[in-house]
Amino acid sequence: MCIRDSLDALYVLYRDPEMRRYFPPEGASPDRTLTREETKEELDWFLNGHPRHPELGLWATILKDTGEFIGRCGLLPWTIDGQDEVEVAYMIDKRYWRRGLGVEAARGIRDYAFNQLGLSRLICMIDGENAASIGVAEGIGMTFEKEVVDEHGPYLIYSMSKPASE
Repeated sequence: MCIRDSLDALYVLYRDPEMRRYFPPEGASPDRTLTREETKEELDWFLNGHPRHPELGLWATILKDTGEFIGRCGLLPWTIDGQDEVEVAYMIDKRYWRRGLGVEAARGIRDYAFNQLGLSRLICMIDGENAASIGVAEGIGMTFEKEVVDEHGPYLIYSMSKPASE
């Protein structure tokens, strides 16, 4: 998939209020959607990686059977309560919801983080009303840790440590 195709496909997701419902509103319209230019800025960030953590980022999620772009997932660095954390982030096109693809993608990202990057702990930051995202986090072995409040409001932290057997 070429860069332009990635922008078009990502923009379709980011302009949909239902897809963006649980995202923080910062920098987005009141319905949390993004403009094409905001989507391009985010895609450029994905392509260039995080300046301090180039091994982290968000990647296209491609349906194996068809090669179709169905979302994006990856690893994002955060500092929460003074602690450096790495989030497993995922977004699957709503046309593919309830098929287990979110768990499948998140499981692959989790395994990459633990086995290739050598990370020892992962989190998910989830809006408390987002039952589907909670299901994905639990589906990859995470458990509820705590509720946090920041400038955007409250959210839940689900977490897991690398299993000793890995």
